[in-house]
Amino acid sequence: AALALQDTLSNFFAGLHIVLSRQVRVGDFVKRDSGEEGYITDIGWRNTTILMLPNNLVVVPNSKLASSIVTNYSYPQEELSVYITIGVSYSSDLEKVERVTREVAREVMKEVPGGVANFDPIVRFKECGDSSINLFVILRAKDYLSQFVLKHEFIKRIHKRYNEEGIEIPFPIRTVYLKREDQGG
Repeated sequence: AALALQDTLSNFFAGLHIVLSRQVRVGDFVKRDSGEEGYITDIGWRNTTILMLPNNLVVVPNSKLASSIVTNYSYPQEELSVYITIGVSYSSDLEKVERVTREVAREVMKEVPGGVANFDPIVRFKECGDSSINLFVILRAKDYLSQFVLKHEFIKRIHKRYNEEGIEIPFPIRTVYLKREDQGG
């Protein structure tokens, strides 16, 4: 009986700590270090419930939640940066690539629901890769779930626009040299 009471009290005090610290709140989108992610639907005196994206409910004892690493995507604000990497051909005009990419990114931010319309997207060249010059684009999403539609729309639009502008997104290329041994050994 003492062990059960100890567990109950542990969950109660952990729940009290969770509520008072306000680091996670009902409605926040969180991800635990154990992999569960979703919206907090209830913080009770024993358990916290998380509604996962596939519409499954996870019940976590408060002592487990309080002792795990939790990423809160809703706090301190819901907006978040969205990173997208692209590779272009070495023969590309990089000034043109930068200009076209920025135009598409601004268009996506203004037109796609979930984009932060007044955010000026960032376009930076990152590295000279094996088969392409790689760059990254940073967009801004209003909330965690909006990042997926922003990436989706940006990739579709940048692919179409690069095709129209003659900017090549290359396939990985490898040059293989074969050594031939003569028949004598």
